[in-house]
Amino acid sequence: MKKNGSGLASLGALVYSTDAGRMCPNCRQPVAQCSCKAQAAVPQGDGVVRVSRETKGRGGKAVTLVKGVLLDAAGLAELGKKLKNACGSGGTVKDGVIEVQGDHCDRVVELLKAQGHTVKRAGG
Repeated sequence: MKKNGSGLASLGALVYSTDAGRMCPNCRQPVAQCSCKAQAAVPQGDGVVRVSRETKGRGGKAVTLVKGVLLDAAGLAELGKKLKNACGSGGTVKDGVIEVQGDHCDRVVELLKAQGHTVKRAGG
């Protein structure tokens, strides 16, 4: 990526396309077809999966958050799908965090422990 005189990345980089979705900043291809696989790096962490419940910024509706899972993007999406199916609700995977709609903390903790993850309940 080019740098300008102030050391900042050029502002002309395409990061999202309505046709293809998110774009890789390195190879400028859709993330699903990324040739450099910069997005496929496994995140670093302490190996503990943290499960919490959050309502902030969601109109008072509860969401179960799963953070710290050491999987690549495809593995994280697959785990998110399994958790959503087991809880019978919707959700999404954003920025390495699995969001499951509703308060399903206890069920998610049990499912993750059954898969061999070290799980902690975070928050109140």
